[in-house]
Amino acid sequence: MALKRHSGPRMHLIDESRMTLRLALPLMIGQFSQMLMGVVDTVMVGRLGVKDLAALTFANSLFHVPFVFGIGLLTGISVLTSNSRGAGDAARARGSCRHGLYLALALGLLIAAVAWVISYHLGIFGQPEDVTARTTVFFRVIMVSVIPALASIALKNHADALMRPWPPFWIFLGGVGLNVVLNWVMIYGNLGCPPMGFEGAAWATLISRSAILLVMIFWLLHAKGLREWVPYRWLRMADFEDLRRLLAIGFPSSIQMVCEVTAFSTAGLIMGRFGATAMAAHQIAITLAATAFMMPLGLSMALTVRMGEAYGAGETSRLREIAISGWLLGAGYSLLGAATFLIFGKILASLFISAPEVIALTGSLLVIVGVFQLFDSIQVISSAMLRGLRDARIPALMGFAAYWLVGLPISASLAFGDHLGAIGVWWGLAAGLFVACVTLAPRLWNRTKPATVTS
Repeated sequence: MALKRHSGPRMHLIDESRMTLRLALPLMIGQFSQMLMGVVDTVMVGRLGVKDLAALTFANSLFHVPFVFGIGLLTGISVLTSNSRGAGDAARARGSCRHGLYLALALGLLIAAVAWVISYHLGIFGQPEDVTARTTVFFRVIMVSVIPALASIALKNHADALMRPWPPFWIFLGGVGLNVVLNWVMIYGNLGCPPMGFEGAAWATLISRSAILLVMIFWLLHAKGLREWVPYRWLRMADFEDLRRLLAIGFPSSIQMVCEVTAFSTAGLIMGRFGATAMAAHQIAITLAATAFMMPLGLSMALTVRMGEAYGAGETSRLREIAISGWLLGAGYSLLGAATFLIFGKILASLFISAPEVIALTGSLLVIVGVFQLFDSIQVISSAMLRGLRDARIPALMGFAAYWLVGLPISASLAFGDHLGAIGVWWGLAAGLFVACVTLAPRLWNRTKPATVTS
């Protein structure tokens, strides 16, 4: 009898972990494959030289802030669709999908328009003149690609919350493959295409993201078993109550994500103060760190859906078990990632560029990346599970405090006050991730008490 009392909770954790991994596997691989677009761009542009790679760093530092804001805004689709699925409410799930797509298109158009105006004034960011001059056209094209990118993410979030992650996974992976081919054609001038250099990578990304959106729409319209859960009419007057529910979850979630990404983007701009070598090393390090981050991010997306479905179904007794299983899975992955960066940092850097000074600095930055893997995994997983419980406002404030009141001030102090340069910037970022981890995880623990959730 004693054995059964001990094995029962353990078996529940194993079962929850299996169910999470079943949903998370295509999401983790899918997020990883999406990052391959950035990796491919970095590798192929890196072959053009340090200055082109520095220009890519500058453009990406400006691109990621509004893009991540859009991704955060669209997380409400996953939450509301999973809540509706748990409650068996197909009509509300259809509304979540349609209004999420409206938000994605409207925000994408706004971002592209604002970016076009900013492109005439890139000099205000204080980057080296030769870097700024290379960036303008690339920046304009990559910002237009936000429109199809956000729209396809909105549709993918809906499909994932309906427990149909594999078709979107293959569609997005096909887009990555198309991006690789188009990069090879357009950057270097193959198959009769004139060589476009650095700018060719932006056009390849725009075409690939547009193709993903078209195929996602086609699949949703023809997928078996989803007819009841996909909008019958896509173009109809918006329901402002549905929009309000999406924004109540998505807006604070986007603020929280933006606090983190702006900290890293601001770090990229700070790197400009230390020259092209520091910018190139930062771009390689942030690309590898972000690629590794896609795995816990994919896991966190699955946990948002699982928390949201259990919450919508009123199964509050399962919430803590889902949380614990999520933490254990995230910690296990983070240890593997940390070992990889600590042992193979310089080898990974050498895959991107041959300049010895860039490889050496990148290796030092990747040591720091290895150190903060556990903090990064736990904070993103905790935040995502809180989102599934419709708890987004307080976590957003915690994120702001962690990255802007702790992380960036420490970065500036170490980089300039203690003269640690690029390495000081990254230690400050690690401090911000640590604070996010130790504030979000206890909140999730308290929020998964059955009496707290049902109150």
